[in-house]
Amino acid sequence: MTNQSNDWEFGLRTEGHIGDNGNRESVILGEGKYKYKLSGNDWGDLPDGWTYKEATSVAVDHSDNVWIFNRGTCPVIVMDPTGKIINTWGEGLFSNPHSVTVAPDGNIFLVDNGDSTVRKYTPEGKLLMMLGTPNEPAPKMSGIPFNRPTKVAIDPNNGDIYVTDGYSNARVHKYTPDGKLLFSWGESGTSDGQFNIVHDIAIDSEGWLYIADRENHRIQIFDSNGNYETQFGNLSRAAALSIKNENNTDIVYVGEYFCGIGTNDIGMDLGPRVSILNTKGQLIARVGRESYGEQPGRFFSPHGIAVDSKGDIYVAEVAYTDYGSRMDPPKILRSMQKLELIN
Repeated sequence: MTNQSNDWEFGLRTEGHIGDNGNRESVILGEGKYKYKLSGNDWGDLPDGWTYKEATSVAVDHSDNVWIFNRGTCPVIVMDPTGKIINTWGEGLFSNPHSVTVAPDGNIFLVDNGDSTVRKYTPEGKLLMMLGTPNEPAPKMSGIPFNRPTKVAIDPNNGDIYVTDGYSNARVHKYTPDGKLLFSWGESGTSDGQFNIVHDIAIDSEGWLYIADRENHRIQIFDSNGNYETQFGNLSRAAALSIKNENNTDIVYVGEYFCGIGTNDIGMDLGPRVSILNTKGQLIARVGRESYGEQPGRFFSPHGIAVDSKGDIYVAEVAYTDYGSRMDPPKILRSMQKLELIN
């Protein structure tokens, strides 16, 4: 985690984007055909007294319902595309929510990096399978599952399960659909096939695995056997991944953290932001070019990202961990934004 200075007023000022009536105007971000209207404050209709505290991850199912895994009042919140709550569950089940994945069959995978487990549930919250033993992490950097895992991806062709094991390991584990470990790959480092916080994973329509190697500022691409293929550079701290097939073409959406230090807190084009790429790693558009902050049009720490069938983007941010918890007094910040595509 990058150390920030105590001069929070630089990153959290709120000037600009204010209408004549004192209300915040809609902010438009993006480039070309990828332009978006931002939701502004935390998206979604939470009940009175509820808070995300921080939304750590977001996923979209086949009905465009939005699944939010968070560290607040209720860890699992399901909303329709308008932000109306459909279901909630999970109170008391999780130590430190980290990521949510909707499998092709509609079941839900939740990663708890507090107790080093991966759990599979029905959409209604019935536990179907658990990988890992709660509160019994493998030794750090042992390569054995798990020590603070980060994300799950499911191969839509055969149901194979991939788990990135990233905060205290530098490994990717592949399982059968019923939870049998097949093999693992990766180690700590900066060379091809090595990782420095292996944080997210997504699979394209041809079966290639895209892995967000966060602190190495890149995305690495592997085949289903863990063989290194290539990598995308020119990124900030690549933390979150989502791949959407658009007109028979895969498009890669990347959520990136700020890549700087407190004295450079108003540096431009260093993240946090969303980058949109093709599968050759060529930049199509960037969404957000200013530094971190709570003012409209900025991000804090995009930790999870999802794209629905209409092309709208949902961004979950660990704003409290990276920023709010360091403020005096601590402050819960916006952590869930919707970016509505402008057609």
